[in-house]
Order: sequence, then structure tokens, then C-alpha cells
Amino acid sequence: MAGRPKIYDETDAIRKATTIFWKKGYEASSTEDLLAAMGIGKGSFYLHFKDGKRELFKRSLDLFSVEAMKRFNDRLSGADDEIKFLKEYFMSLADSTAEQRQKGCYLGNAIVEMSNIDPRLRAHAAALMDRLEQAFRNIIKKAQASNRIKNRTDARLLAKYLINLRNGIFVTMRSENNKEDLRALIKQGLEIIQ
Repeated sequence: MAGRPKIYDETDAIRKATTIFWKKGYEASSTEDLLAAMGIGKGSFYLHFKDGKRELFKRSLDLFSVEAMKRFNDRLSGADDEIKFLKEYFMSLADSTAEQRQKGCYLGNAIVEMSNIDPRLRAHAAALMDRLEQAFRNIIKKAQASNRIKNRTDARLLAKYLINLRNGIFVTMRSENNKEDLRALIKQGLEIIQ
């Protein structure tokens, strides 16, 4: 017996749930909030998300990461100068909307919140963020090999530094409204890849 067919777009439903998780956090997002946003009933929810809210959250992190990395890699592949692209990527964070600044980084938020709730989900979110770190590392290695940057520090450490810079920017954006100050902070942080 095949079971009940899906009568909704699962990817779209997960995206809608992501907006709730991102705005409220995991703990404050009730199942009722999620169902209302997704436009599905409890039966469909538990049929397709056997582990309930936890599974939905994990799948939202996965989908978010896949889509964010696709956008990053698509833009990177079209860049003539990968280091210039990386700097522009960071500088663009200063141009985030007020809503984006208040929401912060979805994966970063998950890592922080899950640290005290679910170490496995924390580790999963951290592993997803590692994909961006690996992309940074690849850019840095290529730039070092072609003498595009002077810094010869291990590309792995420089990539970790950039992830730390990015995470710090997302925290600072929540309290700093002056875009010029934020740009100056980012520019200072990026001097490491000159």
C-alpha cells in the first residue's frame, strides 16, 4: 500500500518553516506556528517529518545550506577575480536590510541555540557551515599559489579566521546601525587577505 500522497510542495513548506525558525529560533517556534506557515495539517506533518519539529529543523538547515552554497558558488564561478569576489561578498554584508541584520546568520544562530539543547544538531549545523569555510579555503589556496595574496599563513587557518570574521559581523550587525562603521570593520578584518 502506497500511503497518502503529498498534496503540498515539501521544499516550499520547509522554506516557509525556515522563516519561522529564523525569526523565532528553534525553541520558540511552536508546532502550530510551523504548521500554519507551511500550510499543512498535523497528519501530513508527522507523516513526512517522523521526528517532528527536530527533523523539520534539521531539514531546514540542510535546504538553507544547499541553496546558500549554490548562490555563493554560482557567483564565485562568474567572478574574474576570486579574492575580489570574496572581499565583495563580505562588504555586501554591510548592505543587509534591517530585517536581515536582526535575523543574523541562520546556521550561526542554530549553532549557538543548539549548543545547550541538542549537541547533535549543533554539530550538524557546524558541519554545514564548514562547507562555506572549505570554499574560503579553496579560494585562499588558489590565491596563495598564484601570488594574489601575500599572506602565507595556512589556508585552513585563514579560512577559519574569515568564518570567525563573518560570524562576528552577523553579531555586530544586530547592534550596529552605522553602515560606514560596519564597512570599516569589515575592511579592517579583510586586510589579512591582501
